[in-house]
Amino acid sequence: MFNVAVIRLKDLVRIFLLGILIVVLIVFCKNLLKRIKFEKINIREKVSTNIEEHIKKSINMELPNIEESNRKKVDESSNNNIVKKIIGIELGIVNAKKKIQEKIETNNEIGQNVIIKEDKNEKEEEEELAKDNVKTEIITKNPIADAYTKKYKGVKIKNETSFDLTEEDLKYEELKIDKTNIIIFHTHTCESYTSSKEYTYIPTGNYRTTDLNYSVVRVGDELTKYLKKYNLNVVHNKTYHDYPSYTGSYSRSLVTVSNLLKNTKADIIIDLHRDAIGSYSSYAPTVKIGEDECAQLMFVIGTDGGKLKHPNWKSNLQFVIKLQEIANREYPGLFKPIILRNSRYNQNLGKAACIIEVGATGNKLEQCLNSMKYLSKIINEI
Repeated sequence: MFNVAVIRLKDLVRIFLLGILIVVLIVFCKNLLKRIKFEKINIREKVSTNIEEHIKKSINMELPNIEESNRKKVDESSNNNIVKKIIGIELGIVNAKKKIQEKIETNNEIGQNVIIKEDKNEKEEEEELAKDNVKTEIITKNPIADAYTKKYKGVKIKNETSFDLTEEDLKYEELKIDKTNIIIFHTHTCESYTSSKEYTYIPTGNYRTTDLNYSVVRVGDELTKYLKKYNLNVVHNKTYHDYPSYTGSYSRSLVTVSNLLKNTKADIIIDLHRDAIGSYSSYAPTVKIGEDECAQLMFVIGTDGGKLKHPNWKSNLQFVIKLQEIANREYPGLFKPIILRNSRYNQNLGKAACIIEVGATGNKLEQCLNSMKYLSKIINEI
């Protein structure tokens, strides 16, 4: 019995010791596992740290190179910028020069164009001025026969005075006329023409208007324009002398012209009118010059036959005879016969003073404007 009990006690001790060993092993294993885990973490951290250190070292080793490289790049960039700036400046200069050159070339082209345009304008002006050797024919409908009493060098004169005109009275060879200044005015300022599509106006009387754009004053503007193209100095006065009262027109125009002569010395003094043939209002004396339909013109010269002092009437007559001789040669039919009358018409004020009747009531304004192209050329040639 005792042996059995002893065995069992031994077995218990062994079991107890075995249990303790197992516990120790378990604890040891746990600690070992923890340590292994810890070591793994440390190793990972160390590896990571080492990698970081290695990277840092590598970076630090490479940084100078990178910095140097960056510095070089910066320098290169700066140099490039400097080069670019220099190139930019140069390009700017080149572009500026190019632009200047282009401007110069453009200006030259513009200048050439201006010259061309001026040439064209000159050509146009030349075309506007009257031409030589142009076919001329009278195309007046229902014409009135041109009555005349005297003919001198092809110029017809209708003498309504008692003077017996001699060759000495008519010859103009020794006549000296100064063309420096020309005065144009209108004793009958409101005289007008038959309305047309191009020039329609509201009359303020029988073939009369106070609108100077449609009266004989407009014809005076046209004559002035053409005379100035021949570089002649013209004073065109547009004072109303027949409005509001027709009576006393010549007295008022005498004052006007006398005042003009105080500041402008002139031999050639033209009183521009529109003719009227009594009840024959449709009468429109017309001549075709080239393609232009023109109103016929007529000189009216006054004398001292009305007992008013007029020492210039013969020189006035000689002046218009000379003009009409030129006209007959270049544009035959442009002028009707000269009329010589007893009234003075204020023509005592100049050596070459005259009335010029431009068309009649039946003419249209455009026909009268056309006539001024040819009248101006004739005046320029005297």
